[in-house]
Amino acid sequence: MRVRFSRRATNDLISIHEYLGARSPRGAAGVMSAIYAAVEFIRRRPKAAELTRIHGVRGKIVRKFRFKIFYRVIAENDLIEIVHVRHGSRRPREEDLVE
Repeated sequence: MRVRFSRRATNDLISIHEYLGARSPRGAAGVMSAIYAAVEFIRRRPKAAELTRIHGVRGKIVRKFRFKIFYRVIAENDLIEIVHVRHGSRRPREEDLVE
């Protein structure tokens, strides 16, 4: 399956990298590497992550760093859309997951 990042998810990743990079460039690289490894896991096993309460949206936890990747599978297009990436200590708002 192909992976596409929504505008929101792209902005999330930029913000995460900028925030962490200002504090620890090496730490930021580790977090980003873990997030992209989780995206690859999602690409290979799109239905392995749990469904959220939002219809059609799943959430994959990046356990080491407590980030959560929200995504939807669009089977008819052979596509996974990464919708939002958020730290686990922050609660997602429903409007963050619906575009």
